[in-house]
Amino acid sequence: MSDPQPFLFEPEGETKRYAPATERNRDAIIAVLERVLPNSGTVLEIASGTGEHVVAFARAFPSVVWQPSDPDPSALASIEAWRAEVALPNLNAAVHIDAAADTWCVAKAAAILCINMIHISPWIAAMGLFAGAARTLDTGGILLLYGPYLRAGIETAPSNMAFNRSLRERNPEWGLRSVESVVAHAAKEALALEDITEMPANNLTLIFRKTG
Repeated sequence: MSDPQPFLFEPEGETKRYAPATERNRDAIIAVLERVLPNSGTVLEIASGTGEHVVAFARAFPSVVWQPSDPDPSALASIEAWRAEVALPNLNAAVHIDAAADTWCVAKAAAILCINMIHISPWIAAMGLFAGAARTLDTGGILLLYGPYLRAGIETAPSNMAFNRSLRERNPEWGLRSVESVVAHAAKEALALEDITEMPANNLTLIFRKTG
């Protein structure tokens, strides 16, 4: 089944939050990043959540500067707790970024990473993500999206359909998006689909490249 990213575990009295799916998918995501990440520069993560992913990525790619972000104060606190624990020199302090906002506090990045956000947010957040990526990436920069998607002509796993129903019950503006819709709207911001990688638990990684 898809990663149940909305369901987090926060031990009583601790700032750090935990997403069980992180341990299951981080190595698979790292394998994709090994193929597409630049050798240097800043990688901006949008919707960093607990902060566990960005810590793992900063360890795996020490030549890249990692910039976590999130709009949720409790998520920002969790990211900072993880960051303080690992004390990695290439992991910046978390910043507040709402993907849907017209401006972001990070002006430039070599790559942008967004994991399990598009289906757990209103569509306006995805639109903002594409627009923000267009502003922030130079030509040739990449946008990497990870999560569950629907694809025309390809049967969706029953677990993904159940997950989609549960998301829409929680919030009618949430839900699995079609790859075709994501690709079409990204293209309006000069973000061209370069690769689709099948991932564990019926997820996909979509790689877009800024074309101009």
